[in-house]
Amino acid sequence: MPRVKVPRKSTAVDMTAMCDVAFLLLTFFILTATSRQPDPLDVKIPSSTVAFKVPDKDLTILSIGKGKVFIEIIGQDVKKLTLQKMATLYGTSFTAEQAKRFGVLSAFGTPFNQLANYINMSGEQRTKSGLETGIPTDSTQNGELYRWIEQARRATAELHNTEMRISIKGDADEEYPTVRKIVDVLQRQKVNKFSLITSAEAAAK
Repeated sequence: MPRVKVPRKSTAVDMTAMCDVAFLLLTFFILTATSRQPDPLDVKIPSSTVAFKVPDKDLTILSIGKGKVFIEIIGQDVKKLTLQKMATLYGTSFTAEQAKRFGVLSAFGTPFNQLANYINMSGEQRTKSGLETGIPTDSTQNGELYRWIEQARRATAELHNTEMRISIKGDADEEYPTVRKIVDVLQRQKVNKFSLITSAEAAAK
């Protein structure tokens, strides 16, 4: 008896459900993501042949350029707790909305007595405000830069039970005295180990 041939049919897969899931995920990530704020200080960093990746947490970056010092505390939780500790130290307070806005700031360089006004502004207003004069770099224990680093270290230890790393991003043409002030502040807190952020350079052949 001859074998009956079953006609072959192409397999069709309905992708409607998969497309719905993809669009739902895309919408979720767009709505929950926070855009990175523009860096207020344009720093031309020196080049180096040493390759070492800067960690993405438990880190504070000090940017130096044009005689100004800006500070960037990595991690919204550490940043908010640092702000709270600074407010307690200086006898003031910030609203929950201000703390939330501060948590998404990148680098900032504003004297503490002007920080509340700076936080309330939009990104464009901050650039034109004239408040970005840099963190005061008095190397004494009452200096603002000293206090920011001190409280950020305490917040990191309290939240993550680890020591905060410090990186310095200095302009290639920056004068030595400004860099020296930063090193003095770190040494007063017995911080003798920090990294320098540089741009990649091809290794010498």
